[in-house]
Amino acid sequence: MYQSRQPLSDRRVYLRRRLTVFGVLVLILGIIGYLAFAVLRPLPATAATLEPTETITQTVTQVAWPAYGNGAIGAVGFDGILSSHGAQESTPMASITKSVTALVVLEAMPLREGESGPQLTLTEDDQRIYTEVIAEGGSAAPVAVGSVFTERQLLEAMMLPSANNYSITLANWAYGSVDAFLAAATAWLGTHGFAGTHLADSSGINQDSRSTPADLVKIGELVLAHPVLSEIVSQQSADLPVIGPVTNTNKILGQGGIIGLKTGTTRVAGACLLFAAELAVGGETVTVVGVILGAPNHKELFSSVLGLLTTVEAGFRELPLVTEGESFGSYTTPWGSTSDIVATESASVLVWQDATVAVDVAASPLISGAAGLDVGEAVFTVADSVIDVPLELSDDLAEADTGWRITHPSD
Repeated sequence: MYQSRQPLSDRRVYLRRRLTVFGVLVLILGIIGYLAFAVLRPLPATAATLEPTETITQTVTQVAWPAYGNGAIGAVGFDGILSSHGAQESTPMASITKSVTALVVLEAMPLREGESGPQLTLTEDDQRIYTEVIAEGGSAAPVAVGSVFTERQLLEAMMLPSANNYSITLANWAYGSVDAFLAAATAWLGTHGFAGTHLADSSGINQDSRSTPADLVKIGELVLAHPVLSEIVSQQSADLPVIGPVTNTNKILGQGGIIGLKTGTTRVAGACLLFAAELAVGGETVTVVGVILGAPNHKELFSSVLGLLTTVEAGFRELPLVTEGESFGSYTTPWGSTSDIVATESASVLVWQDATVAVDVAASPLISGAAGLDVGEAVFTVADSVIDVPLELSDDLAEADTGWRITHPSD
């Protein structure tokens, strides 16, 4: 049977139609692919724009050291010596020696807060010591054979009226003899790194009992750190067996924030004072420890210490570092969303004199984020102290919308 063939023109129309349909499908698929790519592709993170930071500096306050003698001052929690005056080598320290004696005795016979310790009955040997101390011109407190003292009361007799004879009684009681005590004191000083300090006796009347101002500041800090000894040196008075009422030789105790520590006087050493004081600086309390050696008399010495503390207090500052909500930079995304980078909290630091504070700010790149998102930190460094303050977004950093993604394929 004969079958007619499709005309050539019809086949061309059919082919064109097929190509058109195929082209449209390809176009549709291309558009779908582009839209999928534009909408789903990951966007690059936006780097933070950080505001420039500067090192924070402070002015210097002149410390009013007296024209005479030598000394140094430090503060609990601050490294080293804050200020010094005069010769810093080892010099006679008079009855400040008894501060070391007390610490070494407490090493052998520890006392906890609230304890009075064991009891000692005084003997004829203690009476003889009293007589010998009087003969050499040292400070002394009465002794009665058979009287009974607690360890704390003996420490009070040594530290408050500064009785040389009770320093010897304590040394004998704790170590068996003064020589054994001195050997223990030498070992104790070595253990604590007090290379500039040497004890030739328990009281300091011997001019070879010597120390450096820097060592004495650290020794004073150890006295303050002991719960019983720090309490004793802060007492205005005590009532002791046989001796009766005694008063602290530190006549400016309670003035200018002074809470201790120990006086000393000899012809060679002059008038001396190892002192501690609590100073109010901003909302904090700073405990300073200082020493002045070689004053002409205690009246001038006490006046000098009070004047010194006034200028030392002015040298401390509670330095504001940052306030909550303070801006350190911002984010601005290519699609126009913005948010500041702000501190989550306020911070300050206690500084001495012209201490410098270095500021370092870091914030992570972001694509988007909700307000309050942690994005980095501001780090403030002063001496050995580091203060970290977290940083967060102040507002929402919005994601790119579909329209922007479609119209910005290469961003």
